[in-house]
Formats: sequence, C-alpha cells, structure tokens
Amino acid sequence: MSYLEIKRRNNERYAYFVKKWSLQGKRFVLRRYIGKATSMVSKESFLSKNMGSLVDEELNLRKPIWEKAISISHDPRQIEKVEKKAVLLNDLVDAQNAQQLVRAEFAKEFIYNSNNIEGSRIPKEKLVELFEKGTTSYKNQNEVTEVTNSIRTFEYLENDFAFTLKNIKRLYSILTKGLYLENQNPYPRGFKKIEIVVGESRTTAPEDVEEELKTLLAWNKANAKTMYPPQRAFEFHARYEHIHPFQDANGRTGRLLLNKILLQNNYPPIIVYKDNKTAYFNSIKETQEGNKSKYYQFMLEQTEKTYDQMIGILKKY
Repeated sequence: MSYLEIKRRNNERYAYFVKKWSLQGKRFVLRRYIGKATSMVSKESFLSKNMGSLVDEELNLRKPIWEKAISISHDPRQIEKVEKKAVLLNDLVDAQNAQQLVRAEFAKEFIYNSNNIEGSRIPKEKLVELFEKGTTSYKNQNEVTEVTNSIRTFEYLENDFAFTLKNIKRLYSILTKGLYLENQNPYPRGFKKIEIVVGESRTTAPEDVEEELKTLLAWNKANAKTMYPPQRAFEFHARYEHIHPFQDANGRTGRLLLNKILLQNNYPPIIVYKDNKTAYFNSIKETQEGNKSKYYQFMLEQTEKTYDQMIGILKKY
C-alpha cells in the first residue's frame, strides 16, 4: 500500500511518498520526502520517476527476510532476483493503476498453462475470446466449462477463501462443476474414495486424506511468520500434491492454493508453464524422495519467468 502523505509547516504543504507493507508478521515503512505539495505531485508520477531507487531501497529493507532463504536455491542470486522483480512488478502496477489489467492478463496466462498441463487443448486465442467476450466458437464444451470454472475460482480465492478443509472442497467444487472425466463420468464430489498412484508414487490413502490435510493446514499456519513466503507456498504445494486429496484436479487446485499464499504475503502470483511440464512433475517427484533443492530451484525459475512476462506486459502500456 502506497500513498502521498501531506504535512503542513509554516503555512506550506509538503508531500511525502509512503509505502507500507507486512511480511512474516513484521511491518515495514518506506518514506521519501518529495517537496512542496502542488497539483503536479502525485504518487504515480513519483513512483514512475524514482522506480529504480525505490525498488532497491525496498529490497534492502526486505533483506532480513529473503537472505535467510538464499540456500534453498542452487544459484545464490536467484532469491534476490525474484525479490527484486516482485517489488518492481508491484510498483509498476501501483504506478500505472494497472491492477485490473495485470489481474486479467495473469488469469489468461495462468488458466491456459494450468489447464494445458492437465491435458486441455483449447487454443490460446479461443481461451482469450472466451475470457473477453464470455463466449467462443470452440467446440469442446468440457474444456470451455473448464475455463469458465477456472475464472470463477479466481473470484472465490480473492473474495471468500480461507485455508480450511471446507474451503478447499469448495474450491474443487467450483473448479469441476459440470465437468466430465475422460471416461465421460462426471467429476466425483468431495475427497477421493479410491487409491491414486501418480507415476510410480502412491499418494495418501483415501481414509487418511482429511487428517493429512488438517496437518498440512496446521503446518502452514505455524510457519506463517517464520518461513520465507515463497518457500512456504512451494512447500505447501508439494505436500498437497503428495496428499492428492481428490480423484482429479489436484494440480489445478494445488497451483491456485500456492498462489493464495503468495498473494496473502503481497507477492505477485506465479504460473507453472506448460512448456516446463515434465521438469515440474519430475521436481515434485524428487521431493517425495527427500530432494527439495531441485524443486525449489524449478519453482523460483518459474516465478522469475512469470514476473518477467508480467513486467513486459506493463512496459508495453
């Protein structure tokens, strides 16, 4: 949250740029003196003119948080690069009042890539057509419904979602409403009732799903003020995929939950790109075998890739 603070001194009005945020339960404040408050002074213009130095100053203020997590990446510079681009992206959005634009562009990219990872074949241009016009000439109605449901999950996550068993079920229900599995049966309601094997790895037994999810939710809450937020989001995602609570749609719901954690901590959300599908699945599998470093590295690279794409979109406007 950033704004202009106006103070009076000797019958003159002076402007300060102020940005406040919270991270891991700590409050941060960045304040810069601008000068006399005139009609030419605005938060947006100050941000635009001083973007580089403001990003560097915030990055330094955040350093006690992110420097503790440097070791989770093979590249010791990766965390700093991600942090700097997260701050830059947030400031660009603020400077351009581009919240709606970025939200829409991100949603298109996320839904296209996330659904494609799980087998959707809807062309990008048809998804955009559906997103922008509410209708499309694309013939596969199941995949059309999948997109419209995905749009509704974004609204649910932004407005009503909290991390509870009931809400995770609700998220799955919104995402899969009216959809059919490959065998043409409708998606089953609620948690899985049959054993699921992913690749060669067994997932949590159906009778243990609720207890395992409760444990995961408790872990997430307990680490909210101590673990580096992207690391916690990535770890939550990997553990969720190992539980595999539903018969299908675990990847799609899991990536949405990952992003909810990021958004709760003022990080822009991320995309796992369809072109990196194999590396994504392999890295999650390795976490089951106790090797998390490859997974963290992969997710950080996807994070940087997402932020670069969103920054590129903003710089065109």
